[in-house]
Amino acid sequence: MGVYISGGVSGGHINPAITLAMAILGRLPLEKVLFYWTAQYLGAFTGAAVVYGVYYDALNAFDGGNRQIDGAQGTAGIFATYPKSFLSWQSGLGDQIVGTAILGMLVLAITDKRNSNVHSSMIPVAVGAVVAGIGMTYGFNCGFAINPARDLGPRTFTAMAGWGSAVFSYRNFNWFWVPVVGPYIGAIAGAWLYQVFAGIHWPEFPAAELDVKDLQEDVHRKLQPEKQSVDYAQVENEYVAEFSEESF
Repeated sequence: MGVYISGGVSGGHINPAITLAMAILGRLPLEKVLFYWTAQYLGAFTGAAVVYGVYYDALNAFDGGNRQIDGAQGTAGIFATYPKSFLSWQSGLGDQIVGTAILGMLVLAITDKRNSNVHSSMIPVAVGAVVAGIGMTYGFNCGFAINPARDLGPRTFTAMAGWGSAVFSYRNFNWFWVPVVGPYIGAIAGAWLYQVFAGIHWPEFPAAELDVKDLQEDVHRKLQPEKQSVDYAQVENEYVAEFSEESF
C-alpha cells in the first residue's frame, strides 16, 4: 500500500536500505538520502503508534498493563523483531544480510525496464510478493525485518510506550543493531549482485522492447488519411530517448 501511495512521488522505497542502495547506484541523488531516511523512520514510528492505539485495550487485556519483551506475556515482538533463543547475533546478522540482499536484487529486477518490464501498476504487487516470500522462507529466525526503519522506528516507540530501555539492552545490547546494520549491508550487496550478473549485460536498447518498425507503421496508419509525411528518423530518435529514461 505504501508503494502505491508514494510510488509516483518518491519511488516508494519505504526502506532506508533500498534507498541507500539506489543512491550508491546513482539512481537517487545523494543529497536526498537523509530526507528519505527521516520520512521512513518517522513513518515506521508513527505506524507503530497507530497499531498501539488500535490494540491498546487488547494489550492490556493480555498482559494486564505490564509490558514485557518475551516470555508467556511478551508483546514487544508485535512491533520490532527479536531473535529465537537459539540464534546468535552472528547468525542473525547473516540472516538479515541474505534476506535483504534477495529483496535488493528483486527490486532492481522488477523495476528494470530492460528486464521483464513489469508494468508500473504491478510493481507494488510484485515487490509485496517478494517481501511475503522472504517472510515465509526467512522469517523463522528473527522475524525478517529486512528494513531498518521497520525495526528501529517501532522499537523506539516501544521504549517510550511502556516496554522501556530493555528493548535496546536486550541480550546486553547485542541485538537491536542487527536488524538495522544487516539490511543496509544486504541491500547494497544485493543491488550490486544484480548489476554485476544482469544489469550491466543488457544491450542498450533490446529489440524486444524497441520495435521501431511497429511504431513507424502505427504512425503511418494514423496519419495516412491526412496524407502527411513523417520523419521516421526523428520518430525513432524520440522513441529511443523515451525508452532510455530511467525511472523507479
